[in-house]
Amino acid sequence: MSDAATPGAVVPFSEEQLRLLVNLEQQYEVWIEAERRLFALPYGLKWKRISGRDYLYAVTDRVGNGRSLGPRSAENEAAYETYRRDKAEAAERRDLSAARLAETARLYRALRLPLLASEAARILREADRRQLLGTHLMVIGTNAMPAYAVEAGGLIRGAPEETEDFDMAWIARQSEDGDPAAPVWTMLKAVDPTYTVNTERSFQARNAAAYEVEILAAPSRAAGMARTDRPRPTPLEEQEWLLPGRPVTRTVVARDGSPARIVAPDPRWFALHKLWMSAQAKRNPLKRPKDAKQGTALLDAVAEAMPQFPVDAAFAAELPDELVPHYAAWKSRRPERVPPRWQ
Repeated sequence: MSDAATPGAVVPFSEEQLRLLVNLEQQYEVWIEAERRLFALPYGLKWKRISGRDYLYAVTDRVGNGRSLGPRSAENEAAYETYRRDKAEAAERRDLSAARLAETARLYRALRLPLLASEAARILREADRRQLLGTHLMVIGTNAMPAYAVEAGGLIRGAPEETEDFDMAWIARQSEDGDPAAPVWTMLKAVDPTYTVNTERSFQARNAAAYEVEILAAPSRAAGMARTDRPRPTPLEEQEWLLPGRPVTRTVVARDGSPARIVAPDPRWFALHKLWMSAQAKRNPLKRPKDAKQGTALLDAVAEAMPQFPVDAAFAAELPDELVPHYAAWKSRRPERVPPRWQ
């Protein structure tokens, strides 16, 4: 078979698709900054008259719970006016950017770019709004594949993308000052109040629609999660392999037309982790073939279309013993005569 007849690992995006992806990234960044600004502000400030005197209250929820900030004063009046101005400006910026973002998302779907599961997108947006994404949490399952496709600049041939659950890893060494006592659980409940922890699998939460979210962690990071947080990850040694290298951060669109940012592990390590999982007897036998296809397809795509992630001797020297056979097997199957796309 000639080189010309050998199909590539990546089907390149068109110029139109690439332009849209750039616009999507920029527009999402403007929108999420406004969302974060709104999130950082109090839920509400209002004057409350008690015994003939006005007090400024910080409202904490939609039912009106809150705490007093003290009686009316020049300082509190200034704080109230500043709050109203900041909230109005952030809301206007959010609404204007949301309109442009929605239009770009519609074009994204029309151009048949890689789609993310809708519920996963809801979780990712809320995590991003709370500044947990990439600092505390990272996408480690099949939902990472759309980000890898965008990073490769094309559709990854032969890589399964369908999934009915959502896997994330806790990656912070410890919670930051100012974090809520249970940042993950608070975030999930904000997305959907019907989420409950699976009593038989404490690392898993499920909502009323039976959508499953699993939180995993490497032993080096598990202790950084607050004791009160949920779901509680079981430390797994193999999760350490998803921490090295350079994470991928890309904005994509979900099946419901909403945007979300994905932060995923270095694709080389993710791919080899998938190949390792495909060989584990403890792994669900229904998932092992998908793991093998996904790992192989992604590693091929890295070698062909992601020169920023070199698959070379220096990388191979970093691999733990458990991953070396999988790397060697992939390397032996890859035709050396097929040059990387960037050469």
